[in-house]
Amino acid sequence: MNNLYKNSPKIAPSLLAADFSQMSNEIERVIDAGADLLHFDVMDGDFVPNFGISPLMIASVRNKTDVPFDVHIMVKHPLRYINALVDAGSDMITFHVESDDETEAVIASIKTHNIGVGLAFSPNTQTHEVIPYISELDLVLPMSVEPGFGGQTFISDTYTKISEIKQVIDDMDNTPEISVDGGVTTETAPLAIQSGASILVAGTAIFRSENPKKAINQLRTIE
Repeated sequence: MNNLYKNSPKIAPSLLAADFSQMSNEIERVIDAGADLLHFDVMDGDFVPNFGISPLMIASVRNKTDVPFDVHIMVKHPLRYINALVDAGSDMITFHVESDDETEAVIASIKTHNIGVGLAFSPNTQTHEVIPYISELDLVLPMSVEPGFGGQTFISDTYTKISEIKQVIDDMDNTPEISVDGGVTTETAPLAIQSGASILVAGTAIFRSENPKKAINQLRTIE
């Protein structure tokens, strides 16, 4: 029998897996299916060897929904992007601790716009690199795949990183969300949630499903 987790995670469909030629329809489809957030990946072709969604595309669909926009930027110089992404309608901007701009400066810049601030770190980066900033964050994102490409397999070491972050948060007044991005499926989601994840970012598992509502419900449940 399937049992819903006592504390069900928020589900954030990743628009990188959507049909870009039908973006408005794709957004409507996953919102109707029960999406809690919409996840947008912005890439510069430099920090990662790929390009993603632009601020202009985000702005073009902002008026389609009130669902929060969770924007993950994989760029070398996040400070260059903040104003454009705020103007586009971002509710949360998550940048990488490995970026070239000074982490505290980026956090401060995002906070001046009164939106959420998140900090991501890649699989080769250890948890202790982000712990000094957790008290200032609204979200922490340990990447469960190499950033920049969709359709990868979940890296199992991520479960340990989620647990390490959860232990730190449990001893603090600030309680940022823990998001997981990459390789999230009905097989990997249960342990991610048990480890402490509160947001699941899923692309192909939702957008490639013939029944997105069923896919989202399955991501929230375990056997």
